[in-house]
Amino acid sequence: MKFGSVGERLRKKKWNLDELPKFEKNFYTEHPEVQRMSQFEVDEFRRKKEITIRGSGCPKAVTSFHQPQFPQYVMDVLNQQNFKEPTAIQSQGFPLALSGRDMVGIAQTGSGKTLAYLLPSIVHINHQPYLERGDGPICLVLAPTRELAQQVQQVAYDYGKSSRIKSTCVYGGAPKGPQIRDLERGVEIVIATPGRLIDFLEAGKTNLRRCTYLVLDEADRMLDMGFEPQIRKIVEQIRPDRQTLMWSATWPKDVRQLAEDFLRDYVQINIGALELSANHNILQIVDVCMETEKDHKLIQLMEEIMAEKENKTIIFVETKKRCDELTRRMRRDGWPAMCIHGDKSQPERDWVLTEFRSGKAPILIATDVASRGLDVEDVKFVINYDYPNSSEDYVHRIGRTARSTNKGTAYTFFTPGNLRQARDLVRVLEEARQAINPKLLQLVNSGRGPHKQLIVSLERSNRKSFQSCSVDLLLKILL
Repeated sequence: MKFGSVGERLRKKKWNLDELPKFEKNFYTEHPEVQRMSQFEVDEFRRKKEITIRGSGCPKAVTSFHQPQFPQYVMDVLNQQNFKEPTAIQSQGFPLALSGRDMVGIAQTGSGKTLAYLLPSIVHINHQPYLERGDGPICLVLAPTRELAQQVQQVAYDYGKSSRIKSTCVYGGAPKGPQIRDLERGVEIVIATPGRLIDFLEAGKTNLRRCTYLVLDEADRMLDMGFEPQIRKIVEQIRPDRQTLMWSATWPKDVRQLAEDFLRDYVQINIGALELSANHNILQIVDVCMETEKDHKLIQLMEEIMAEKENKTIIFVETKKRCDELTRRMRRDGWPAMCIHGDKSQPERDWVLTEFRSGKAPILIATDVASRGLDVEDVKFVINYDYPNSSEDYVHRIGRTARSTNKGTAYTFFTPGNLRQARDLVRVLEEARQAINPKLLQLVNSGRGPHKQLIVSLERSNRKSFQSCSVDLLLKILL
């Protein structure tokens, strides 16, 4: 597929809800045990499980597997697999999904989210009319990778087989024939990576006319991998009154925008600290310094990193100009560095990423925008040469390392010009139980006094060089 032609043969549907067949999506009846829970007991349970709710009308959490009142065939598999009690995301996710509401679940991998959306999907499917010849799936799960799609499909098979719910997995890098045969026979659940599903939709091998239950799994990672255009094309093919469940480990701006565009009157469930949380497998090191010290510190750091056997590194900078300049300086000094930013053509970008993935150029310098679509498993180091505009972007950036269960290290150069973000950064570090640079704490404290007024007034000045020099001078006074 040529870049820029994503799903171009798929026409945007013009939906008239009055003409569409009606469907049911609320199957939840509160168990008497749950009904008897007082609001205090509900709040206390959520507090212990670190469940935070945003949005109105969220049902009470359940505390055991029998309370959602799943069909016996689902309970039999749960008993066979020896699950004792629901995880936090399941406790709150089951009643929400069963009640037909749109929802966002923010939880780390390994939180039990797959069951949180698949078990309600089985109930949903079994309340819909049977598939007829030529019908597409009732439930669609979009996933970023083949590996995740296969894991989800195994769970769908285990829980769906007793009620004769058929599922299949479609993903790139595998022969299309068997996947097409499954789709043409008719399956209630399709778990798909976006690219391969677009191919099949364009070729008429399946359709989404019957889809009323949509799941976006690991939405943040799908955006990282550049799938946003495909996701939008796919969702255009699904009736707008569907039920949508979105899952993500982080909550950056682009994921929030996707939720606003695709979900209606949704409830958001956060598991873990309400504050933004970074992957705990990442060692975070913050170097408080002056703008003029960054180049020297970067070279010192790169000498240490390049001595390591595994040394794949992404360096984040703020602007395209700085991206080019830093790459030029590093290459001039003999470093195997390449860069990507918004002005690079797609062939250039593809070539740079191929060189980076293969390890021929283990140093990649990137802007935030250009790094969309960048998903490389073995990145060991992230360096924030320029601190980003928000702590969400910080967590998103450093999340490029320590993929899966790997460990990684994130270095950050933090200057007084970043003072506004200091307190949020400290919160992220505290939540991840990281050592905090005393100089960073001093900067946070300085933001409470007259120094803050000076910095705010400097930030409002248009003379950026004056601002930078003045702020550097302030750092010398403070530290």
